[in-house]
Amino acid sequence: MPKNASGAKNAKRGQDRAMPHFTVQKGKIYKAKISLGLMQSVASNEMVADKLREAGFTDVVVTGSGRTRIAEGVWPHEDTAAEIPTEIADIQVVA
Repeated sequence: MPKNASGAKNAKRGQDRAMPHFTVQKGKIYKAKISLGLMQSVASNEMVADKLREAGFTDVVVTGSGRTRIAEGVWPHEDTAAEIPTEIADIQVVA
């Protein structure tokens, strides 16, 4: 499994772009750079953290402000593959 997902290829202009997939593994800590849109940028770090908790992460901490946030959290569930939302600019395995 690659340590980050930022190298995903985009489809040609004018075609549907498939979102890249990433597999989270049970017990691992992940760090993600989140790039929010203009309207999303007014969200508090706690609101961003709540979205990650809703997705299943625990021990979530979000820092930053405005359009760029850094989030870190633990995946406590079984290994799962999912599409990476467009707001996620980079994902790394911390531990």
